[in-house]
Amino acid sequence: MRNVVYALLPIAGFAVWQFGLSALALLITVTLSCLLTERFFNWMGSGYNSLGDWSATITGILLALTLPPAFPLWMGAVAGIAGIALGKALFGGLGMNVLNPALVGRAFVQAAFPVAITTWTPAFFDGRFSQFAPSTLALPFLRPPSVDSWVELLQVDAFSGATPLALYKFEGIQTDTIDLLTGMTTGSAGETSALLILVCGLYLAFRRMLDWRIPLTVMGGVVLTSVLLSLIDPEKAPDAIFMLFSGGLMLGAWFMASDMVGSPVTPLGILIYGLLIGSLTVVIRVYGGLTEGVMYAILLGNAATPLIEQITQPRVFGQRASK
Repeated sequence: MRNVVYALLPIAGFAVWQFGLSALALLITVTLSCLLTERFFNWMGSGYNSLGDWSATITGILLALTLPPAFPLWMGAVAGIAGIALGKALFGGLGMNVLNPALVGRAFVQAAFPVAITTWTPAFFDGRFSQFAPSTLALPFLRPPSVDSWVELLQVDAFSGATPLALYKFEGIQTDTIDLLTGMTTGSAGETSALLILVCGLYLAFRRMLDWRIPLTVMGGVVLTSVLLSLIDPEKAPDAIFMLFSGGLMLGAWFMASDMVGSPVTPLGILIYGLLIGSLTVVIRVYGGLTEGVMYAILLGNAATPLIEQITQPRVFGQRASK
């Protein structure tokens, strides 16, 4: 699993370069909270130290990359604890969990801290390596200070405080594809550069450390559903290119949906699983109350995996189909 960590490091590095100290502190805090929670449950259980399998490190980095860069650190720690405790330890540990632990942690703080999880800060602002966003160091259990006055002091041009998905959904503004590819947008710490995530995912695919069919079928589901909805309601549904490269689709498709524990292994099952996640993502984005849908789509795909596996098992040679 160390190669997954290696593949995530460029994405984490880009997040730090883009958002500065706040993103760095968030990555460290969330990862540490995951490691400490994992070690706590090791101590409570068999005593075996599972930190060496790197799975908790991967969960921590992935979880931090799905959070807003100025997310309060104590809330990030809560997300890490919830991810390991509810998404992994509750099921019996690595290999027994049904849902992706990073997304379980993300879903927990999405429900617990709805304002903080949708508060965005500008990228590439001057002074990002010498100062924290005010919400980063908010005291535990107290409301984080507003970042609006801080952003005004930064005098950042053309900062709207909305992600590309929110801009399209609420204002009808579609972000340029080049900006989506290169990460010249705001959003969660690790989701802005679709091109960088794609390259890092391909690295794992070429090393045969993930099943390339899963991200491809997820993206195929996004394209098919986007084209269909664009034909039905062109004013509400954006084009497939925008859906592919905006939000957390690339990060989710390459690093979360492909989680070996929560995804099917049969060829037909992989096809159904990927198309299901891709289609649900687009439907939630277009018709749901939230602007993003990748997290819930993957969690639903994880939950459906046992059923998908059951109905797509190949027939044993010589066995007749039951009537």
